[in-house]
Formats: sequence, C-alpha cells, structure tokens
Amino acid sequence: MITEIIDEMGAYRKNGLVDVDGILAEPAAETMTFSDKTLTLLVLVSLGLSALSFLVLATMAPRGRLRHGGALSADRQMAQAIKEHTESIARLREMVEQLAGEDNRLEEKLGDAVQRIGLVRYDAFEDMGGRLSFSAALLNASGDGVVITSINGRADTRCYAKPVADGASAHNLSDEEAEAIRLAMSENVAAAS
Repeated sequence: MITEIIDEMGAYRKNGLVDVDGILAEPAAETMTFSDKTLTLLVLVSLGLSALSFLVLATMAPRGRLRHGGALSADRQMAQAIKEHTESIARLREMVEQLAGEDNRLEEKLGDAVQRIGLVRYDAFEDMGGRLSFSAALLNASGDGVVITSINGRADTRCYAKPVADGASAHNLSDEEAEAIRLAMSENVAAAS
C-alpha cells in the first residue's frame, strides 16, 4: 500500500531504494498476512490465556482479603500476585545460584577422586594356579593415582604400591602393572570442565 502511494507520487527506484523528492529511502516493508487458520489459532490462544488469567485471579481472591474483612480491588490483587511471584522467582534464582556454586565445588573435588580402574589377574609363579596375584591401577581423571600389586606365593603374599602420575610411573613397572594402568587410562571418563 505504501509502495503504491510512493509510486503514485512519481518516485522512482534505484538499487532497491525509493527516491521521493530527491531523498533515497528504504523501501516500505511488506504487510504481514495470516491465513484464516492462523488467525483462528491466535484468537483461541488469546482467549485461553485470558481464561487462565481470570482463573488465576479467581483462585487468588481469598488470599487477597484484608484482616478487616474487606476485599482488595482487582488491581491490588494483581499487584499482590505479581509481587509474590517476583519474590518466588528471586528465591528460586538464589537457590539456583547456590546449587551452581555447589556443583562447581563438587566438580573440583571429584576431579581428584578415583575414576579410572584397571585390574589384571595372573599367576605370578608357574607352580601356582587360580590367578590369585593381581595388579590394580586406581587413577583419577588426570591419570594420577597408584598401582597396587599383590603377588601370591605358596608360603606368603607380598604387596607393592607404586605412584602413578599422568598415566606413568617413575618406578619400574612389571608388564601386569603397565597393563593395569593402560586399562585404567583407556576407560571412557568424562573430562572435567
């Protein structure tokens, strides 16, 4: 409609811009049209929201009474309801911020917890069966921790512990200890963010 008026005034178009009386201007925006189904849907949604608002106000009415027995006006009831909801939202926001802080604190603590475990059972001696000897790697998300080895013999059992940093140890590792660390490091652990 506006473009028709501009065209009637003798304006001409240049590179998508409209020139009226020597001044270049942006072309007028096209009008928005809705189908009958869309308009019907919009009317039904607005009626539903109106009914919901009325229902909320109707249920809030007993809470809006004064101690003297008088009733609050609809405006005051609405203001009181908005105030209560605003206070509730503020309390919820504080609780969410507190939970987010607690979540960050727990995430930091869990980064040092044992999250990766690798276990290798074997027979340390040829004359011993049952795979009673073992090497177990207990590592955190970064690959730091300990590898524990228990060697079971006929007369005694010996245990050894070696520190592990970044998935490796400064001490000499047996094949079973190295395998236990490899198994632990290959576990799919979510990286700490």
